[in-house]
Amino acid sequence: MSRRTFFITGANSGFGFAIANAALEAGHRVIGAVRSETARDRLAEHLPEIVTVLCDVTLFETVAGIVERADSDHGPIDTLINNAGYGHEGVIEESSLEEMRRQFDVNVFGAVAVAKALLPRFRERRRGFIVNVTSMGGMITMPGIGYYCGSKFALQGISEVMRAEMAPFGVHVTALCPGSFRTDWAGRSMVRSPRAIADYDALFDPIRTARKEKSGKQAGDPARLAQAVLALIDADAPPPQLLLGSDALRLVRQRQMQMVNEIEEWESLTISTDG
Repeated sequence: MSRRTFFITGANSGFGFAIANAALEAGHRVIGAVRSETARDRLAEHLPEIVTVLCDVTLFETVAGIVERADSDHGPIDTLINNAGYGHEGVIEESSLEEMRRQFDVNVFGAVAVAKALLPRFRERRRGFIVNVTSMGGMITMPGIGYYCGSKFALQGISEVMRAEMAPFGVHVTALCPGSFRTDWAGRSMVRSPRAIADYDALFDPIRTARKEKSGKQAGDPARLAQAVLALIDADAPPPQLLLGSDALRLVRQRQMQMVNEIEEWESLTISTDG
């Protein structure tokens, strides 16, 4: 693999940190974007070779300038890992619209803002790779994470369109769809809406309890995910989306089979609308 310059959002923890570490070990240059000075200091302490920049992806008006300076000072950037994001857990009826807005600001609008800052550079250079970290929750749904799934479904669709629009210019776009991994996603990083409606207790309480108990014990290894990402960006013909984790593979396949059955069951009504 030729030496690349990565721009990784949310580089101080989880997938972002694992990918940054693996990329540095492989001899690449890495620019790690973080939200606070504290996170910046901690990241620099653990990965002394990394270049750090402050970038809150929800401050949309500042993103382009930050990316432009990073590209000019430490680039040219040719690989974007759009990783910044978090999980929201809560029954939709119990969860405020403000919580939904925040979820979409980070997971969707922030990711698109960073990508848009690099699209013109990648297009003009006729090369580049964008990895938008979505989730298996961008292809399947589960009760209690409606806002999260909605945000990841949105980024999944945007990624597919971005891929088609950038393909003529030699720019690759892949949506990375991990299953359950040993990160802080289900732990300290998750925002949880308080419970309020007893009718949902039987459905949701066991899900919330199980997710908390499983946190840190998931099958997925972030270091192995990082190596998979390095293999992905070195591929000649990378896929539109890449599932990572056996649970993601199993659950998405299951949903695909259900969709085929649903389409066939309702086919006559579906085509009845043609005039």
